[in-house]
Amino acid sequence: MKFSIEKSVIAKAIAHASRIVEKRSTIPILANVVLRADGAELSLRTTDLDLEASLTIPADVDVAGATTVPATLLSDIVRKLAGDTVSFVMEAGGDSIMVGAGRSKFKLQCLPEHDMPDLNVGAFSHDFTMPAAHLKKLIGRTQFAISTEETRYYLNGIFMHAADELGRPVLRAVATDGHRLARVDVEQPHGASGMPGIIIPRKTVGEFDKILEAGDVTVEVSDTKIRLTAGTTVITSKLIDGTFPQYEKVIPTTNNKVAIADATAIKASTDRVATVSSERGKAVKMTFSAGNLHLFVSNPDMGNAEDDVEIDYDADDLDIGFNARYINDILNNIDSKRARIILGDAGSPAIIRDEEGDDTLFILMPMRV
Repeated sequence: MKFSIEKSVIAKAIAHASRIVEKRSTIPILANVVLRADGAELSLRTTDLDLEASLTIPADVDVAGATTVPATLLSDIVRKLAGDTVSFVMEAGGDSIMVGAGRSKFKLQCLPEHDMPDLNVGAFSHDFTMPAAHLKKLIGRTQFAISTEETRYYLNGIFMHAADELGRPVLRAVATDGHRLARVDVEQPHGASGMPGIIIPRKTVGEFDKILEAGDVTVEVSDTKIRLTAGTTVITSKLIDGTFPQYEKVIPTTNNKVAIADATAIKASTDRVATVSSERGKAVKMTFSAGNLHLFVSNPDMGNAEDDVEIDYDADDLDIGFNARYINDILNNIDSKRARIILGDAGSPAIIRDEEGDDTLFILMPMRV
């Protein structure tokens, strides 16, 4: 195998591929990246057995071939090389490869390509193409609510499924950690109807979010795996093997008190008063009254803080407590300038939506204050 490639191109590609590599893997091959040179392209592939990334970049290939080299080490070397072009030459026997640029040369030990596991085996039952912006919306507005509690592993990802919203077919993403819930809908792509409900792991969600740009993406799913193709990058991942809770049961149906307010103003006010709250609790007492939202925090060790925000509200007065960080996480994902906060009583979850549009819904559990 012999090829050369622009330094900037391979540096970006290997940095991307290296993110998948587990730094402390006990299986040597999993620390490596597959390099396959053929035609006028170089493909790179890494996996941690649960997640796989592959991408293709242009290269000047003199002799086709494939091998694997340590991913993190190669990334460090390429980043530090001088010059604009990096050359790769496999030595006789295939046990090592020379990597060089300018006067610098490195000899790296190789492992055979066939030792690298491949997650792309097996069939996918559903495939569809959708705008990258739609998938980015599904992921971007729900991933903050993914649970980090490992004992409830089935909450450690985003639940995605085909749904029907008032007679309109949608593709829906849901995430919850038990304290807040995020649900986002986009127009259902052709081919997504009847797809199984899947739970996409947190790490996979993060990788998807990093590669989504303008244009369309192709999504393929089965009961156990998902594959996303965006341009020349392909991410394949195992799914979480578990049952996502019946989230619809936690969405209140009797809340009848509606407050509409500037989301930025509430975030700023909440952040101000939470300055004196305890790091553990972050509890903020909110009093909704005609035209006004009063925020109050009391911390016996530090003092009190209070603030007011003008709102549109004409229902009965209501005192309710929320976690400051949780409510601001939700308000950060409100699309329009103003938010609709739909309340029941002090013990009922609040529904938070954009003032206009119903594609996004958030649920926030109250706190005792």
